[in-house]
Amino acid sequence: MNFTGFTRHDFETFAIEGLDGRMEAIRERIQPKFKALGDSLCGDLSVLSGTEMFLHIAKHARRTVNPPVDTWMAICPYKRGYKQVPHFQVGLFDDRVFIWLALIYELPNKGQIATAYMNELDELRAMLPGDFLLSFDHMKKDTVPVQGLDDEGWKSALTRFRDVKKAELLIGRNLEASDPLLAQGDALEQLVKQTFETLMPLYQTAVRASAADALTV
Repeated sequence: MNFTGFTRHDFETFAIEGLDGRMEAIRERIQPKFKALGDSLCGDLSVLSGTEMFLHIAKHARRTVNPPVDTWMAICPYKRGYKQVPHFQVGLFDDRVFIWLALIYELPNKGQIATAYMNELDELRAMLPGDFLLSFDHMKKDTVPVQGLDDEGWKSALTRFRDVKKAELLIGRNLEASDPLLAQGDALEQLVKQTFETLMPLYQTAVRASAADALTV
């Protein structure tokens, strides 16, 4: 299956009442698109990172009552899971597509990654386009434009990521559900690939910081 992009029908999934009905729609409408996009992205990210990458599609298996308000796919170098390592994400809320380098709270060595980013803050800021965003909680829609963050703003964000157990750091792009690009599979896939290529140095810095920390344990 070729990736065909996302349509209004996909976003309407999140208006379906009830866990079973919404999950059925996620499986039928969205997950095949994640598979098509993810398989392609894994190849590109494997080349860019120099490490074989694997696709994970969120199953929402722990949910028993409340239906998910978003859904996503993740790509990382491990077959068995992604939450405890730096990873790439593409996903949907009801009003947007998100494209992230995701460093979420399950990471065991957030402090080392935050310190590495602080040590390279000038380079980090210089490599991020003005339309990139930050998020500090993957479960919420709130974002902060990188264009509006000065050194102190970055240091505050990274300090919180380092020191607060539940704090997260997600860097990338969001596209509104109304953006016509979303329905153009090839163009959207290229934008996702370009976004991840831009984020690859930050991913590699995070991986190196994690590896260095593991060697000291």
